[in-house]
Amino acid sequence: MTIIKEKKEWDLKNKYVMITGATNGIGLAGAKAIALRGANLGIIARDKARAEEIAIQIMEDASNQIKVDVFIADLASQRSIRNAAKQILESCPKIDVLVNNAGALFDTFQKTEDGFEKTWAVNHLAPFFLTSLLLDRLKESESARIINTASHGHKMVKNGLDFDNVNSEHLYRGIKKLLGGPTLCYAQSKLANILFTSELAHRLEGTGITAHCFDPGLVSTNFNQNNGFLAKATMACMKPFSRTPEEGADTLVWLVESKNVSELNGHYCANRQSIEPSVVAANRETARKLWEISEEQVSHVRRE
Repeated sequence: MTIIKEKKEWDLKNKYVMITGATNGIGLAGAKAIALRGANLGIIARDKARAEEIAIQIMEDASNQIKVDVFIADLASQRSIRNAAKQILESCPKIDVLVNNAGALFDTFQKTEDGFEKTWAVNHLAPFFLTSLLLDRLKESESARIINTASHGHKMVKNGLDFDNVNSEHLYRGIKKLLGGPTLCYAQSKLANILFTSELAHRLEGTGITAHCFDPGLVSTNFNQNNGFLAKATMACMKPFSRTPEEGADTLVWLVESKNVSELNGHYCANRQSIEPSVVAANRETARKLWEISEEQVSHVRRE
């Protein structure tokens, strides 16, 4: 375990922070805290009405001293992500921080319009693709940073990513589903978040951009409320042992506002410190291979 001493804060006044999944839970708590520190925000959301409501709320909480822009995207759709990125690049002269926070878990097997299992598409391919589309704008900012929301759940994946079955259809069938197949699918996507962060940091060395990921812990949010009674009951049972969204977002805010995060480049963090992920999450060859496969999975939209 590497413990990083507390650093002086990065002045967030007039910085621009782009964040996904900011209309609920950890993302909303983080967005509010970041706005109160003087940063302007860009919120990427699927529900326009909800996002605009949240934008007004955040600006009012910050005494209207900051601005909050809203961009609409379905993160399960690569074309939607590309269209949102185009709007962002046209509207935002700078991006200082990109927070890939949105995540989901689907109890039934669902395939996106691009042909990928939906959990994998939303949790991994969306941040991978969005980051690549906004990367040049981030490079124009001094000391830009990219922060990905990962999870302790990645440790459920004992043998690394199964690159031959990234769509995970087998995890949604029969006994495998009963034994937690959809949850394992989610865990694989969270493992991918850590591997993506590691490889991204490696590829961005010397650019002035750093990449980080963090574990928010077990947080009481609306997560997994779309998967029926059993999922809701499970989350309700876990609630007494869960953190508040504000507690879950604390490490995120720390990574955003710490003045010098170069020592944390490529690291997996929790509770305001760098910690070791699982052995498979630290495998450099797996991270490289994941990058190559991810590039291929978004290539058809990139070429259009």
